[in-house]
Amino acid sequence: MTTLNPSLTRPGTLADLIPGTGAAAIARDAALVFGGAALTGLAAQVSIPLSFTPVPLTLQTFAVLLVGATLGWMRGALSMLVYLAVPVVGVPWFANGSDYSDPALKFTYGYLIGFVLAAALAGFLSSRGNDRHFVSSFGEMTLASVVIYAVGVPVLMATADLGVSDGITQGLAPFIAGDLLKALAAAGLLPLAWKLFNRDKPA
Repeated sequence: MTTLNPSLTRPGTLADLIPGTGAAAIARDAALVFGGAALTGLAAQVSIPLSFTPVPLTLQTFAVLLVGATLGWMRGALSMLVYLAVPVVGVPWFANGSDYSDPALKFTYGYLIGFVLAAALAGFLSSRGNDRHFVSSFGEMTLASVVIYAVGVPVLMATADLGVSDGITQGLAPFIAGDLLKALAAAGLLPLAWKLFNRDKPA
């Protein structure tokens, strides 16, 4: 079996379980990157607008966590970049079926940029084995979620001209409970997947 890192004695992430060399490896990685972007776009359509904030509740962050953790830092980040690039040509797969023509999207630019960084972080931590066990996997997902808000909330504050208190009220507080549930779900799925592939033993 060939992985993106031949020095590994075992696959670094779940995506590395998929064999491939040469052109087959390139095709595999391209399929994973575009598949991750498509999954995120699909998850974005599960969206609930909130009356007091321009940021909707969506399943995007759950997809971002899973894509990054399963694909690894490079493929995960590339997948999110594809997710951000496709709407340039008018594909409406941001939340609520929007694309860059939607003027309200500017309020969520920070979160979208945060997706790239969060996927990269989750992928890096997974490659170090953090996704093998629930506790470390939950820590990974929580840190990746924090990255999204570390970028998203300040950009929301700047574009909507909000103070710190309003920025937290509109850009962070309404999403904490839901994102904890998403992190818990992702943290449970990844170790289970490794067990199914008999890859959860310590290196």
